[in-house]
Amino acid sequence: MGRKSIKENKNIYQEYREECEFTREKASELMGFVSADRIEKIENEKSIPHPDEVLAMAKCYGHHELCNYFCSHECPIGQEYVLEVSIKDFSHIVLEMLATLNSLNKDKDRLIEISADGQVTEDEYEDFFAIQEKLNQISLTADSMQVWVQNTLKGLKKG
Repeated sequence: MGRKSIKENKNIYQEYREECEFTREKASELMGFVSADRIEKIENEKSIPHPDEVLAMAKCYGHHELCNYFCSHECPIGQEYVLEVSIKDFSHIVLEMLATLNSLNKDKDRLIEISADGQVTEDEYEDFFAIQEKLNQISLTADSMQVWVQNTLKGLKKG
């Protein structure tokens, strides 16, 4: 059995591995292709993980939000285009989704007006970008729901 880490500022990869009570060797064995040395480099931030390694860790540790974390924090493309999903409880996610949908429902007529001519003109930018923000919020809330479902399924499989 490996020693327990006393490091204070653990990254998310180390936190989730330790939450599973896996040593680096055990995690490596379960993942099959990521060595214990490679896991150590990732956890000590000496190396950025590759997407396939993050996917393997997410499956192994049962924390699918690792994929979103990687994309939104470490991938140059994702940093530009992927919003970070925050972990929330089910009722919070549903209420947030409904509130955003209700708010967007009020803006749908304006969106129709803006898009009717196939272009967004200068006088429409402000409204269009406000509506776009609400659409981003719906997307983010849907992603939060997906993470919640995956984590819930993980709990059901263990039980």
